Amino acid sequence: MLSELIRHGPGVRRIELPKAEIALHSMATAAGYERRANEVYSWEGSTRGPKPFAVLQHTVAGRGALDYAGTKHVLRPGQTMILSLPHRHRYWLETGQSWEYFWLTLTGSEALRLVRTILDAHGPVLRLAEPAIDRLAACCRLLLASDKTGAGEASAAAYAAIMAIYDGIGSGEPQSDIATPPFLLRVRRYIDDHLDADLGIEALAGVAQLSRAHFVRRFAEATSVSPSRYVLNRRLELARRLLVATDTSVAGVAEASGFATANYFGKVFRRAYGLTPGEFRAGSGRPDA
Repeated sequence: MLSELIRHGPGVRRIELPKAEIALHSMATAAGYERRANEVYSWEGSTRGPKPFAVLQHTVAGRGALDYAGTKHVLRPGQTMILSLPHRHRYWLETGQSWEYFWLTLTGSEALRLVRTILDAHGPVLRLAEPAIDRLAACCRLLLASDKTGAGEASAAAYAAIMAIYDGIGSGEPQSDIATPPFLLRVRRYIDDHLDADLGIEALAGVAQLSRAHFVRRFAEATSVSPSRYVLNRRLELARRLLVATDTSVAGVAEASGFATANYFGKVFRRAYGLTPGEFRAGSGRPDA
């Protein structure tokens, strides 16, 4: 469904509904698919009016930036931002960058309760399981494709979007867990924010604030894989999403995913999936580049 949304192309739709006789407590109010590049794009969470609403925004390609209560996050492909407003935050496109994403805005007491609960437990930046991303994209596609949306349909779309996130957290990579060692949470977040950078053992051990040997042992105990294997798996997952969801060249996908060369990327990808990156992209219905 994400690929269908991408084929649909950019668009924004505001959903205007008359006041209902029966109150509904979860409602989609807008949806959009946008591509931004080399332009001023910035939203301040504390200046968007007093009326409460929520934003769900998934990065397809490029990168955005989020300052959430003083902590900066990099929003990379495969990551979903979830926000409740009004709140002190800002998200923006940095100079020289591009950002491709789809989004929905929601309102209603139940929608906002669920969003705040997820925020409190997992923070504003999530990495969902791929089926959940497809479900979230389907909600956006449905709202963009319709010329007229009824109140019940808008409410159902809002619930479906939030439940996609709920299930995506539960079945995807753990976002936060009181039983997860703090060093592991730090390292996971660092890896996801720096997949295109050097993620050697020394660098990761520094993030974990552990000696190299102690870090490798504790990481393997907690995840059942070595740090290097975990990094490789995350890079391959990112590469798969970029191949399906963007027209970036194979060499560009290799670079964005942290592989030293396109040739090395092709060998590793084929070993993991039995297909070259070009064959994989062709099978997804997107043209090779």
